[in-house]
Amino acid sequence: MAEINPALRTALIPVEGMDCSDCVLVLEHALGRVDGVVSASASYAGQTVQVQYDAGRANRAAIERRIRSLGYDVPETGLHAQIKDQRELLLSLLAGVFLLMGWLSERFMGWPQPIYLALYAATYVAAGTHVARHAWHALRERHFDTDVLMLAAALGAAALGQFAEGALLLTLFSLGHALEERALDRARNAVRSLAQLAPRTALVQRDGIEREFPIEELLIGDVVIVRPGARLPVDGEVAVGSSAVDQASVTGESTPVEVEPGSQVFAGTVNGDGALVVRVTRLAHDSTLARVMRMVEEAQAQKSPTQQTVERVMRVFVPAVLVGAGLLIVIPPLLGMPFRESFLRAMTLLVAASPCALALGTPAAVLAGVARAAQGGVLVKGGAHLENLGRLRAVAFDKTGTITTGRPQVVGIYGFDGAPADWTTLAAAAESRSGHPLARAITHAGQGARQLPEVSALNTAAGLGVQAMVTEHDVRVGSVRYIQETNIPVSGAAHAQALALEAGGATVVGVAVDGALAGLLALADTLRADAPAAIQSLKAMGIEQTTMLTGDNERVAQHIAAEAGLDGYVANLLPGDKAQAVDVLVTQYEYAGMVGDGVNDAPALAHATVGIAMGAAGSDVALEAADVALMGDDLNTLPFAVSLGRATRAVILQNLVIALGVIVLLVGAALTGVAGIGIAVVLHEGSTLVVALNALRLLRYRA
Repeated sequence: MAEINPALRTALIPVEGMDCSDCVLVLEHALGRVDGVVSASASYAGQTVQVQYDAGRANRAAIERRIRSLGYDVPETGLHAQIKDQRELLLSLLAGVFLLMGWLSERFMGWPQPIYLALYAATYVAAGTHVARHAWHALRERHFDTDVLMLAAALGAAALGQFAEGALLLTLFSLGHALEERALDRARNAVRSLAQLAPRTALVQRDGIEREFPIEELLIGDVVIVRPGARLPVDGEVAVGSSAVDQASVTGESTPVEVEPGSQVFAGTVNGDGALVVRVTRLAHDSTLARVMRMVEEAQAQKSPTQQTVERVMRVFVPAVLVGAGLLIVIPPLLGMPFRESFLRAMTLLVAASPCALALGTPAAVLAGVARAAQGGVLVKGGAHLENLGRLRAVAFDKTGTITTGRPQVVGIYGFDGAPADWTTLAAAAESRSGHPLARAITHAGQGARQLPEVSALNTAAGLGVQAMVTEHDVRVGSVRYIQETNIPVSGAAHAQALALEAGGATVVGVAVDGALAGLLALADTLRADAPAAIQSLKAMGIEQTTMLTGDNERVAQHIAAEAGLDGYVANLLPGDKAQAVDVLVTQYEYAGMVGDGVNDAPALAHATVGIAMGAAGSDVALEAADVALMGDDLNTLPFAVSLGRATRAVILQNLVIALGVIVLLVGAALTGVAGIGIAVVLHEGSTLVVALNALRLLRYRA
């Protein structure tokens, strides 16, 4: 077993100045060479780099210094980033003015050559500063990227005396990137807007006095006053009052949720008509909204399989383009082509084959898809999981709490001759230390208004039952199978009774006291109202198999599965068996998802292609255990998540087709001399903007 390095740290660092997708490769290559850095994953779309490092050999400050040494900035504030973006756009527009003035003075005004050459030179400086800086840092890292291709093409055009074409290339390249940045900022702002949902201050009652405090100063246990119509500033528990709270910003649920004393509420949600007094249960930096924000930001740095493939291709593609351009300069003149024409075609090839759109298409779609998912109450932890959601062919569901409400009740009590009068109380005591929904129902039914007797010893058989010493009695509570396996006889009449109850859809629990079966408890868990519609939606979109996995017996499973409209079920499963059942689905369908509560179902979630946690808001375990978390308790967000995954994959495919199509078209035109540098750069930058705007369509996606 591999040892865990306790000094291993992960930092998600915002980076400014990533004005092209090639910056990703430069950053990753350079940071990978820093002593102590284990891995680096940069996201151009998200403007971040996630670095894993050994704290004994490196630190965040050293990593940030390395980033700055490459010509990038680590921003202090979002305002700085906005000013920088505006500066790049203004420089591009200024370069356009210089270019237009130079072209007019050369072609129509008859100005002296030094004047229009000076204007073209000014265009080169205004538009080419960022390009040259990044090209220099890339070359210093022994990496060839798009900036290198564009700068080489512009300088080559100037060497041929085609100053206007070279200036046009740099101007459109710079303007394209500035517009591309502004387009992608729409997707980034969709994520950042989540952080602005929570108020910055809270009205706190301390020592009988009400005062406004910054939310960062609140302590666990503080009492916060939430007025009607106000946003809740913290995660907490309602202490006084009742209201309807709009939780759509966190859970995606469109219908306000009724809350009362004891109910859990979340920062960023909107209070209804009633005033609430909320006791703080989480610090501001650890609220559900804050954790979702962190996970969404980390998801932007996680690369999808398609993006990883594209980057592997680009590592070979860009140097190949440079080699191809070199051969185009040398070989045709040897065969009789004029050197000037051959050189011009080579420069055009550098522009035509520049893979900006190819590199941008996938991360831009993932960024927009992850942002849209978060707006809809679905937390997707990376591009790979978003793509895999769109590939799912089968979905397995845990029963309790996923297909059913998870709040079973005792609906029948059947005692046998010779049983102690208090056998239900003994069963309640034995189950009182368990958090399982069935155990809570048994405890509630058997306790009544009485004080439960003491439990002196407790042994649990996972998925089967419990054995406890209650006062002086040996009490066993569990399935009829469990009772039999502990060598306690079960009569034919008891068996018949159990079968009859199970046929009616009840879960049957046996209770044995001092080695004899005392009675049977019938428990029923109702079907979730949204389950049939959600499952029907999945089938309508082409999911081939929907299966329920449960530890319940065959008859209960059959009853619930039929009621929900599922294709099949697997019953009598232990927790470990669920993981094996998921493995079978993955083997049969290749892409299979598992939906559960993220606590008891963690092994099965881990074995699925995509593990999906249900009702994850406020649950640490559910948020950490799954690849995708449905923040609300609404199963209908699952079809939305799957359809969004499919839409994202479709956009990625469209972007790849657009990017590759334009590259093939332009390369052919460049090699044959049909297109010059001007046409090549217009189509190149146009395709880059098209894939960015195409990706942004996902922000408005509706299932």
